[in-house]
Amino acid sequence: MTDRHREIITREGLEKFQQELEYLTEVRRKEVADRIRQAREFGDISENSEYDDAKNEQYLLERRISEIQRRIRNARVVDPSDHADDSVNIGSRVTLKVVGSGQERTFQIVGANESDPSSGKLSHSSPVGKAVLRRRVGERVTVTTPRGATEYEIVDVEKAS
Repeated sequence: MTDRHREIITREGLEKFQQELEYLTEVRRKEVADRIRQAREFGDISENSEYDDAKNEQYLLERRISEIQRRIRNARVVDPSDHADDSVNIGSRVTLKVVGSGQERTFQIVGANESDPSSGKLSHSSPVGKAVLRRRVGERVTVTTPRGATEYEIVDVEKAS
């Protein structure tokens, strides 16, 4: 598989997918199978909405399992120790200060499918993520978003463990 078809992910992100896959295959599959079995006991399945709902839930569950398996198979785990310098890379935690206001926020730069800004995880392909990649402490970047342009100063860079 070519590198451009691989999904960039942190070790933490891969572990999260593996945990979700284990839960879905070990716990949820059994729950859904029990639900289907119980719905069959209600009688004629051709007019049984409980059975239809359970089968639909099974379809969605199997689809999610397949998606996670594909993502794990196509994952390219980024190892922060591969980056010898002190610049921002995928997996790094970076503290940014808004120039002029002094407001600071810390983010971890992650793969696109791990992004969760409310949890402090920014995609490497987001406007801020792109702007800070391979930059160092003390550098300033200007990020243009739909809200307008904002200038940030990189205050701190930590390698993820």
